[in-house]
Amino acid sequence: MDTIITKDYVCQIQSIRHIELRALEKGYLQKISVDEGQTVKEGQPMFKIMPNVYQAELQKAEAEADVAEIEFKNTKLLADKNVVSPNELAMSKANFEKANAEVTMAKTHLGFTEIKAPFDGIMDHLHVREGSLLDEGELLTTLSDNSKMWVYFNVPEAEYLDYITDGHKDDRTEVSLLMANNKEFNHKGIVETIEGEFNNETGNIAFRATFPNPEKILRHGETGSILMKIPLMNALIIPQKTTFEVLDKKFVFVLDKNNVIQQREIFISAELPHLFVLEKGLSENDKVLLEGIRLVKEGEQIAYDFLEPEKVMSSLDLYAE
Repeated sequence: MDTIITKDYVCQIQSIRHIELRALEKGYLQKISVDEGQTVKEGQPMFKIMPNVYQAELQKAEAEADVAEIEFKNTKLLADKNVVSPNELAMSKANFEKANAEVTMAKTHLGFTEIKAPFDGIMDHLHVREGSLLDEGELLTTLSDNSKMWVYFNVPEAEYLDYITDGHKDDRTEVSLLMANNKEFNHKGIVETIEGEFNNETGNIAFRATFPNPEKILRHGETGSILMKIPLMNALIIPQKTTFEVLDKKFVFVLDKNNVIQQREIFISAELPHLFVLEKGLSENDKVLLEGIRLVKEGEQIAYDFLEPEKVMSSLDLYAE
């Protein structure tokens, strides 16, 4: 029969944007305007490095630019009267442009002393405190955009090939997320991308599903399990209660044409409530013992009542009781 199974894959949950905020200039940390775990808005001031030195450098650069501008204008007047050569005018102009570039550079360095949120997000714990002497590039905190979450899970090569060849190459498969508390997340995700290479050590390839996170329940670094529904066409299915184990192997009792019990090893490819999906070991024409497994031995000839598979499948909850 055709059926659907649900496969679960261990996953890692990551923010759609997760970045480190670092100091771009050396100096003393003058002010922290945010707190750990706080939600911040794009452009909101977060950290301020003491700007005195950089303000002084800007004032110096602006003064030098003013001097260069006066020199350039004077030189241009003289050049117009052929008092100085065109080369001297070009040199004066170059000095003026260099001075303006120094002003732009000084403004940039001064701007680096105030660190603002690059996007809406939630900040992590602080790595520094007010008054700390910062080095260039020192980590201040991290910022996560949790409006959507990227959930990564690894799929074995054989299951990847089944997924692709079953026509899922270009569609957006819907998946569910089982959180660490064993509860299902209340929004569905969509498989949007598959990585380009297999991991040679594990034989897996990474899938990425995107989940909306409007209530901000999910956080960067969480774990869970992805639940993906896989359709099975023309699958061979038997009730779980027909099976028994011997040394970690699964067996069923099969009746031959003489009604003699034969023990047969089976191989399971998937599990459903009260059912096993078989990989191999039986054919659809085999008769399998449903009741009385503990009352018979291999090689015994028995009398039996035949039950239609449809009737058995519809009564499995009752049988399970």
